[in-house]
Amino acid sequence: MGDRELTFRDVDELSSRLANVLLGLGHGRGTRVGLLLGNELWSVPVDFACLKAGVARVPLNARLSVAEQVRMLADADVHLLVHGADLAERAAELAGELDGLRLAGFCAPGRAGDLDLTEEVDRASPADPLARVEPDDVMLVLYTSGTTGTLKAAQHTQASYAAITANILANLVSPGRADAMLHAASLIHASGTFLLPYWLRGARSVVLPGFEPGSYAQAIGEHRITGVNLVPTMLGMLFTSGALDGADVSTLDTIVYGASPMPRPLLEQGLEFFGNRFVQYYGQTEAPLCQTILDKADHAEGGDLLGSCGHPAVDAEIMLTGPDGEPVPRGEIGEIRVRAPFTMAGYYNAPELNRETLAGDGWVRTRDLARADERGYLYLVDRASDMIVTGGYNVYPREVEDVLMAHPAVAECAVVGAPDPTWVEAVTAFVALRPGAEVSADELRETVRGRLARYKVPKQVHFVDTIPKSPVGKILRRSLRDPLWTEGQ
Repeated sequence: MGDRELTFRDVDELSSRLANVLLGLGHGRGTRVGLLLGNELWSVPVDFACLKAGVARVPLNARLSVAEQVRMLADADVHLLVHGADLAERAAELAGELDGLRLAGFCAPGRAGDLDLTEEVDRASPADPLARVEPDDVMLVLYTSGTTGTLKAAQHTQASYAAITANILANLVSPGRADAMLHAASLIHASGTFLLPYWLRGARSVVLPGFEPGSYAQAIGEHRITGVNLVPTMLGMLFTSGALDGADVSTLDTIVYGASPMPRPLLEQGLEFFGNRFVQYYGQTEAPLCQTILDKADHAEGGDLLGSCGHPAVDAEIMLTGPDGEPVPRGEIGEIRVRAPFTMAGYYNAPELNRETLAGDGWVRTRDLARADERGYLYLVDRASDMIVTGGYNVYPREVEDVLMAHPAVAECAVVGAPDPTWVEAVTAFVALRPGAEVSADELRETVRGRLARYKVPKQVHFVDTIPKSPVGKILRRSLRDPLWTEGQ
């Protein structure tokens, strides 16, 4: 982390001390602790501390708004929030909104009564508490938005997280002691799932506070990085910024990508520059990391295969089903269902969503649509949820639409994804105003910015007379979205 280093022994001792602090505060097996941390020195010890104490961690995306984070903490019944020093002000805002939320920060002044974890860790015992855990114990609660923008808390157990680690080692990477992975994306997302696999193999993890093309490219050479995990936006920024010009990437062996579709021209540019080092995965919060994989040999074959999200992972069963839940013939479009040891145990406190998503006999519905070719390679064709993926982050139209509809000038609206050379997809709003009402695009964007994360703010706002709908009144997003993707072709 920058010029600071932690050895395996350092992490082991710090995580034991912190686990003992958590247990001393009454947070052990069966409890949930919120985490509001950026990519920092404490990120890794905190995760291991929660595991050692038997605590289920509830990580919050620091980029989300206060309102979104408050809903997550309240929904998960979190009473202790561990935060970084740089996020002390945000943590105080959350505590002001939630009665009974206690704050514990690292070297943070905070409010009167907040716990200074740095001091507590120094005083705590370095002995592993050896807290008893069972395979079915929930150890991670990851929030994702539903098809309507409703918050969903996917729960992963000790067993499913162990299976996630095994899945990564079996399908994506095979590190040894000489290897190192570079992390720049938030560790609460896919990037963080690579920490444990590399730890188990004695390999290094190099963590940057965020992604900046110049420092990222420099770190590859400086730390002799052998593996990276990135989203397409990051790869595009590396090329457009010129950060790779003269950079030493000779040690880089594996470039793992996922989270959003990779534009074909960008992938071909990457293959030309780096050579055959690319591996793609397809997965989701409910079933991370890879349900399917497009490996290096597949990338070498090229052609239409570069448009595929791969073949089923060795430890995953994939089935494409029709509206009736029955398998569709090869070549026809169906919803992806997955059955694997790394799928979630279910959503927290959401029985109706669980009935809709957990299809029985171990199958989990993804709500993504795909077709399979004669060899079993899958090609994503659409999202049943109309989800927008911008810069590797998921945005669901309904949550943005709800904020826009709250503006008194807006009569109706629809949000779609438009092509964007940097972010792959750009959040785009179509707005119909009430008779006689006036409002600027900038004002509407400010309205969204005040309620949601910045990446959810529409980059473009189009004013229209009406929003197209089906005979039964359903918004026809495709009739708005498709012309944006065909313009200029």
